[in-house]
Amino acid sequence: MLRIGGVDLVILAAYLVAIVSFGLWVGVRQRRRATAEGGYFLAGRTLGWAPVGLALFSTNISTVHLVSLAEQGYVNGLAFGNFEWMAAFTLIALALFFVPFYLQTRVATLPDFLERRYSRPCRDYLAVVSIISAVFIHIGFSLYAGAVVLHALFGINVWVSVVTLTILTGVYTLVGGLMAVVFTESVETVVLLLGAVCITVFAFLKAGGIDGAMELVAAAGEKFPAATMSMLRPRGDPSGIPWYGFLLGYPVIGLWYWCADQTIVQRVLGAKSENDARVGALFAGFIKILPVFLFVLPGLVYLGITKDAPVADTKAVYAHMIQALLPVGVRGVVAAALVAALMSTISGALNSIATLFSYDLYKRFRPEASERRTVLVGRIATLIAVVIAIAWTPFVAQFKTIFDGISALICFIAPPITTVFVWGVFWKPASARGALVTLWSGFVVCGACFVLFYAPPEWAKWLAAVAPGLGGAWVGCLAWYSETVAIPYMLATFILFFVCSVILVVASRLRPDPENAPGRQLVWGNALDAFRRPAWPGLGDYRLLSALLVGVMAVLYVVFR
Repeated sequence: MLRIGGVDLVILAAYLVAIVSFGLWVGVRQRRRATAEGGYFLAGRTLGWAPVGLALFSTNISTVHLVSLAEQGYVNGLAFGNFEWMAAFTLIALALFFVPFYLQTRVATLPDFLERRYSRPCRDYLAVVSIISAVFIHIGFSLYAGAVVLHALFGINVWVSVVTLTILTGVYTLVGGLMAVVFTESVETVVLLLGAVCITVFAFLKAGGIDGAMELVAAAGEKFPAATMSMLRPRGDPSGIPWYGFLLGYPVIGLWYWCADQTIVQRVLGAKSENDARVGALFAGFIKILPVFLFVLPGLVYLGITKDAPVADTKAVYAHMIQALLPVGVRGVVAAALVAALMSTISGALNSIATLFSYDLYKRFRPEASERRTVLVGRIATLIAVVIAIAWTPFVAQFKTIFDGISALICFIAPPITTVFVWGVFWKPASARGALVTLWSGFVVCGACFVLFYAPPEWAKWLAAVAPGLGGAWVGCLAWYSETVAIPYMLATFILFFVCSVILVVASRLRPDPENAPGRQLVWGNALDAFRRPAWPGLGDYRLLSALLVGVMAVLYVVFR
């Protein structure tokens, strides 16, 4: 077992005390404005572009990223960095095409927007799925990833670290709502970036500088074919995801994650103006360039350093890097960065769960409920969600890698939701009945595909032990699929998006909305209209920033093709 010293533990403890105290201070100051919509859930709609962008990035960059991107760099080189760089394009889509409608309607939640575009049943579906994804993806995977590293570094029992960090984060989240979440996330972003910079710098120093690191990486690539600097991989590459898988599949999951997932987009809904929301989203797009160099590349460099004696348990690569590369004191800073990433994700997810449950579910049955009562119900919902997330944590360990697990789940949640959002803002005939049919049929088809062919084999073995006939059939399906078809999950998500799109178009044609349906006002008559809305002058112009971001990403892909 790896261990780091008392000095580092003191630094980590000091950080925990400081961030919880800061969150509580912000929360107490906010309480005077803590009405349900005005303060607790949407920070009074007072967020500027910088807090919006930093909070978007911080909520996204969880322990999963720090731990699993280093692991993926160690195992597959830069290939999985596409999840970071391609996010820039979906953040541009958020800024240009979705933000205007979200802020124009002043919705508190994205399910609320879906009701205005389609119908109440569509809102109910998205609210439930969003809560489930927040619990099982945003919180569950992050808790497991953080617990693995903290156990490796300090010997802390996995359950002790999971429960303790969840309680500490929940304290200021429950007290201060979104304002406390956003301000602590801004601080946590700085801390986690500082920690990532430390581990990157020391990895290159250990390797003998940039030239030495590149030589070690090249040598490692001869022994481990997947470990290369290339972002775009051919068919049959050991990484398992060719370039066309990312090109076709990522937009489907990216549009759901960055444009239609409440946990992420809630920061945008709290912006004080449309331009603050747009520029904040684009600012996050620029920051998303950094993880490839700060999270993925150090893992690849560390493979070069340890190529003759590679780490056996790759899930603990990040802990090995902290132990082997960093001096005393700096290890504590990086451990604090790890905890910052974990707490920022948990706090963001908890606040979103409170908002979704209160607005989209509770107030449906208690529309007369006071704002104070609504906030209380939201807080109770978050406590229940925490218990469920902790109980789910052990199942995460059954996936091949942490990143494979979270990516696979997202790939089978996203297709129906992405379908109704994209067609909803670009195609007026998309109808309420068509959207509802698409959501539910897509849920069944995508869920069945994941369970039968992409879930960890251990799940089927557990079922076989309880129900031999059903479990045996599941094991047989997994074996047949892996031997005969074996479609990468990123490509499968595009195929499922295509299927959902066909369902939506056919169902909308068969059961159209009236011509004067209110939802038809929330559709771009012409996509170019999105570029004609008022903008800040100079570099603050969202159109200029969007073009600049596209140009930067194009150059990066040429360099690392």
